[in-house]
Amino acid sequence: MATTMRCPSLSRSFVQRTSISTIHTRLLSTSSILRNEATPSPNLGTVSSPKKPVGGFRGGIIGFLFGFSLASTYAAYHLLDEYKAASAALQASVEELQVSTAKVTAHVRRIEAVEKDLKALSQSTASKDDLSRVRAEAKKLYDGLHIEFLDLRNHAWGMQQDLHALAKKEAISVRE
Repeated sequence: MATTMRCPSLSRSFVQRTSISTIHTRLLSTSSILRNEATPSPNLGTVSSPKKPVGGFRGGIIGFLFGFSLASTYAAYHLLDEYKAASAALQASVEELQVSTAKVTAHVRRIEAVEKDLKALSQSTASKDDLSRVRAEAKKLYDGLHIEFLDLRNHAWGMQQDLHALAKKEAISVRE
């Protein structure tokens, strides 16, 4: 095993000797096995220093912040999905409302046209009172014409009688 030197005077002389010829000298603190393993090797890069272990408090804060940011991202993603779904549903509802509004507008226009036609027809048609008044006037005209016809017939019969009477009188006067 390795032995170490405890004498200050020897160690000073040893340091001076090793500084002059460091390649072929054997240190008292190393054994021959360790020296063979410590042969100079090519430069393989720098040795990374071991990482500091993360403390409990600092690790808790970092873990909390990481968890919080992960949960916030997840919540924002789901909130955005719900917003998109609600927006799509609202858009579909608005389009459906526009279609139904167009249908209602068309029905209202048809109803207005029918009301306009009905108003025009109601102004040009006769009511019951008008019909009964026209019927009474027609009856009066018929009765008046019937009376005139009877008067004309009576007058024609009277002329026929006068003509017969005159013809008899002439026939009697011509024979005489």
